[in-house]
Amino acid sequence: MLNKKILVTGGAGFLGSHLCDRLIERGDEVLCVDNLFTGTKANIAHLLAHPRFEFMRADITFPLYVEVDEIYNLACPASPIHYQFDPVQTTKTSVVGAINMLGLAKRVKAKILQASTSEVYGDPEIHPQVESYRGCVNPIGIRACYDEGKRCAETLFFDYHRQHNLQIKVMRIFNTYGARMHPNDGRVVSNFVIQALLGKDISIYGDGSQTRSFCYVDDLIEGMVRLMDSRPDFVGPVNIGNPSEFSILELANQILALTNSKSKLIFHPLPQDDPKQRKPDIALAKKELEWQPKVALKDGLVKTIEYFENLLAKNGTKMR
Repeated sequence: MLNKKILVTGGAGFLGSHLCDRLIERGDEVLCVDNLFTGTKANIAHLLAHPRFEFMRADITFPLYVEVDEIYNLACPASPIHYQFDPVQTTKTSVVGAINMLGLAKRVKAKILQASTSEVYGDPEIHPQVESYRGCVNPIGIRACYDEGKRCAETLFFDYHRQHNLQIKVMRIFNTYGARMHPNDGRVVSNFVIQALLGKDISIYGDGSQTRSFCYVDDLIEGMVRLMDSRPDFVGPVNIGNPSEFSILELANQILALTNSKSKLIFHPLPQDDPKQRKPDIALAKKELEWQPKVALKDGLVKTIEYFENLLAKNGTKMR
């Protein structure tokens, strides 16, 4: 079988860089495209000299003219701090970027996967969330640039599929964590780990009773690759995440224990439209992809803490 030529947009980001690793390991040629807004060359530094890896600094809000067999569309800032920094550009990345990547896929007859998000469910009224649930999203709130941008991207993917018979795959990603998370992305795992390692107060928004489900990055990438390689008539959307549910308080206490930190818990008001519960129903992923997460939260946190310890040490930051 000939090696595939695969485009990964957002390939220098947290998830994208791990996906590039996985594709290179199995023998594919990878074109990594990233504008480096939240991605970083450090995430792909170990791949830059590889003969089957190529990096291109580009923004998918502009058309891309390349020849590839498959496209993984991961480009978009995914944490509130980053996507709210320039909300108009966030929406453009999701919507115009999707149009450009779908147009490319149509031209070169490539199969294309959209990295969508559990945020399409908004602050859900049903629990756990199944793919048929249409969501509860505030279209004019501060998170809408991301939530509605991703919802519109899904619309575009299915319209291209129906109108142009394009081969599409749509996955809805739930909270994911692991090495190469951006240290200042404001996400709960990276926030808590950095604060604990530095001996700073742990910032909890709300009373900490809101829940999340945390999927380790290796499990997530396995689900992503399995979806791309799934039977042609299975297009999704499909939830990929860990159905084990933890409160924010439970997460904070587990990180404090694993880091032996003396940090105190400090409570702040809950941000607008912050979901109270988030947990995927993964019955469809189990059935169609024979996929379910394997890494327990504690085991994944140990690896993530080790990554951030090394990162802080490398930057000469004094820890706790």
